[in-house]
Amino acid sequence: MKHGRDFLVYLAGPISGMTYDEAQAWRAYASQNLPQEIRAISPLRAKSQRLARLGKIWNSYEDHPLCCESGITARDRNDCTRADALIVNLLGATFVSPGTCIELGWADVYRIPVILVMEKTGNPYDHPMVRRTAGFRVETLDEALAVCEAVLMPEGVGTARELPLEPIQDWRVPVLDPGQRIAA
Repeated sequence: MKHGRDFLVYLAGPISGMTYDEAQAWRAYASQNLPQEIRAISPLRAKSQRLARLGKIWNSYEDHPLCCESGITARDRNDCTRADALIVNLLGATFVSPGTCIELGWADVYRIPVILVMEKTGNPYDHPMVRRTAGFRVETLDEALAVCEAVLMPEGVGTARELPLEPIQDWRVPVLDPGQRIAA
């Protein structure tokens, strides 16, 4: 470790309505494909024995200290606020999960960079406040991993992948002259 510390990235994204394996698959991929200096934090860690036997995950499970309401909230808040960045994977979402929105809010309050992974159109999370909390928006998980590395890694450390990214859209609000109206 030339730079003297590891970085933490929290892997946020919907869990409700998915099986443990479905929710964990992209997180395992991300964890395995980040440089060794960037450690992934998954909200599913240490929960596999409880959640894998459920089928679809829908709520809290009060019989497990990490799966109950207070356990989910306390650990996820701690993870989000101590992370150096968040990768928020919303690809394929079919409905909005309130927990993911709260995690975006925690990151925003602490000014932790958010890398949003979301389709160009048609995603239920495509909302101005979600878009504005993200410093970076990409359409693939591999692009998110490259952005994460570029944001967190010092020059000369790690693989320093070039980013083959083009802006998806300019999210800036146009400045209007007094009396000017926005065209419908």
